[in-house]
Amino acid sequence: MAERLDIEGLRALLAIATHGGVTRAAEHLALSQPAVSHKIKRLETVLDCDLLARRAGGPLFTEAGERLLAYAQRMMDLHDEALAALGKKTLAGTIRLGMTEDTTGGDVARILGRFTRLHPATRVRTRISQSLTLNDWLAAGEIDIAVMQIFRHEVRPDDLVLYQDRLHWIKSHDLQLDLSGPVPFLAFDSNCFYKHWANAEGAQAGHRFEAVLECPSAAGILSSVRSGLGVALMNGLHLSPDMEVIEGIFPDPPPIAYVVRTRPKTRNDAVQALVREISREVTNAIPLRVA
Repeated sequence: MAERLDIEGLRALLAIATHGGVTRAAEHLALSQPAVSHKIKRLETVLDCDLLARRAGGPLFTEAGERLLAYAQRMMDLHDEALAALGKKTLAGTIRLGMTEDTTGGDVARILGRFTRLHPATRVRTRISQSLTLNDWLAAGEIDIAVMQIFRHEVRPDDLVLYQDRLHWIKSHDLQLDLSGPVPFLAFDSNCFYKHWANAEGAQAGHRFEAVLECPSAAGILSSVRSGLGVALMNGLHLSPDMEVIEGIFPDPPPIAYVVRTRPKTRNDAVQALVREISREVTNAIPLRVA
């Protein structure tokens, strides 16, 4: 079989999916738009099918294009793993990693697993806690990397942004709010930055919040919301039809970002290599899942 799928063509296909079109993909890849279109056309010739729908206002990809995207991501992962695995320099060292609970099941965990397989001489020690605690550990030198949520206006120039989202006030459909007294609030823990923000902004708007539950797990908070125990702040990833989004009553929360933040001026080669690996996926792949 003489036909072969071109790696750079697959990379272009993934860039189109990530950035929403050929023009933006070309800008990201530092190529001309005709060059990107040519790469896709070569893939279409090899496969003898259309990959891009090319209909104004319609979906970007044909059914075949959507199917190839899944293969393309897996092939690019293997391609890049092979390059890393066959490199001559052995990477070694210990990485002290901090993560919030809701990032442990996303793509960062997948990247971390692949990284440790590629670099068996590295050791990763992971601790799970809330964002403010992770940031304190980072400042104290207790961890090297933190994968956490912050308000978007707090993103630093050297943070690696994984994902951005909105916060929403939520409650059970059955919970009746009584604004004449303290509003029951469901917090992640005593150092929950959602709770700190709600107390500060709520006081200015004339609302009082009382923490009736502290639970470090997003699943626990969501279960308590559905049970009608109180209101909570939750990002859009966790919304579902069986909960009510509260609008027009409490202050509008600021947008949030999931970031990778490292200890300033770290000289740990393993830490820097892991951050580069995550950064490469953020830049070149379909946007990461964080939960």
